[in-house]
Amino acid sequence: MKKVLLLVLLCLSVISFAGEVIIEGNTQLMQLGREVLAENDGWGAFGNGTTGGSSAIKDNIYLVKTKEELIQALGGNNKENRYNDIPKIIFIEGTIQVSEPYEKYKDPKFDFDKYLEEYSPENWGKKEVTGPLEEARARSQKNQAEDIIIYVGSNTTIIGVGDNAKIVGAALQVKGVNNVIIRNITFESPIDYFPAWDPTDGEFGEWNSEYDCLTIENSKNVWVDHCTFSDGEYLDIELPVYFGRLFQQHDGLLDIKNEADLITISYNIFYNHDKTMLIGSSDSRTQDRGHLRVTLHHNLFENVTQRLPRVRFGQVHVYNNYYKINPHSPYHFDYAWGVGVESQIHAQNNYFDIPWSVNVSNIIKRWKGNNIYEEGNVVLYPSSEPFYTNILKAHNDVNVDDTLVCSVNWEPVLVRRIDPTMSVPAIVMNEAGAGKL
Repeated sequence: MKKVLLLVLLCLSVISFAGEVIIEGNTQLMQLGREVLAENDGWGAFGNGTTGGSSAIKDNIYLVKTKEELIQALGGNNKENRYNDIPKIIFIEGTIQVSEPYEKYKDPKFDFDKYLEEYSPENWGKKEVTGPLEEARARSQKNQAEDIIIYVGSNTTIIGVGDNAKIVGAALQVKGVNNVIIRNITFESPIDYFPAWDPTDGEFGEWNSEYDCLTIENSKNVWVDHCTFSDGEYLDIELPVYFGRLFQQHDGLLDIKNEADLITISYNIFYNHDKTMLIGSSDSRTQDRGHLRVTLHHNLFENVTQRLPRVRFGQVHVYNNYYKINPHSPYHFDYAWGVGVESQIHAQNNYFDIPWSVNVSNIIKRWKGNNIYEEGNVVLYPSSEPFYTNILKAHNDVNVDDTLVCSVNWEPVLVRRIDPTMSVPAIVMNEAGAGKL
């Protein structure tokens, strides 16, 4: 027992010592680490604002380079770290590789070839998947989840050093906590090695995966700023097809759900991904009423398919974002703003650079919601001039059975500035993403 305690103390001292030597001597870096969300900068500034670990004492400032050091800095026990509310600043240097190879997680009784044979539509039909092979798959997925999910506690700032801080294959969870800042980090989406086949999902069935890069759940006052999110080197276009459906191994990039509230998402890049950002997880989750208040501003959404964002219940301010869709993108555009149940999206001064294959009417998609307010938005098609357009009118003109009303029950007041729409591409391209602080 004494040896174990000595080892833990040694690990703590090494991390803290690195912080003292490398970080405390760097005034600019320390200023960034102690920076808080500015007054009126979106919903995250409401109430007491978002200050993260800005008040951390010297012993709770860390420089980490590995998954083990990150977990140690967050409190030392991953399953308990979400309850560690001591103010702390964690600087990340270099690449932290979180997920391990497939074989580490695979249950001994799981055989994917046999899984495909057992549950093929011809053999299994449309009923729910059950049996020993499905149980072995679920155990395998649980093994992976326990290894790649990293919990973050209250009063925490996690910030990348320089322009090469990266977290690969992690599912970061801000769950049941308050006052968290995450900045200047490149995230590469985790791969779910063990997606579940659901024959009952839709007409043809679907492969369903777990794990978002970042999940904000039942938490308040969170600021995500100057980060970059993508599928990294594992693009959906390279994934196989089984039972006629894509073997989906990605879920979301940044999902906000289950009464999460007072969140600002600013100056980030989201690219090369399908289901990008979900705000509100279920039509039936009426507990989300009065929550899910989120601001998205000055973000780049490039070559992404959908959910930019998709919203249920929340009051969401979407302004000064740049949507850039390449005609040869490996991810084909579906829609940007998903208007879900009781959602209240206020969208203004956003800029859409889209190919001719995308109609303006496709920017909005109705998901059982009734209202959205939009103004000052601009569309640019190739070899043409950018033009202001009424995106909602374009939607309503085409979708006559799914029309929406241009009004919401609130007006944004927590705004520092709204830039002219024509200046949005230059501002976002120059300032958004990791490495730009």
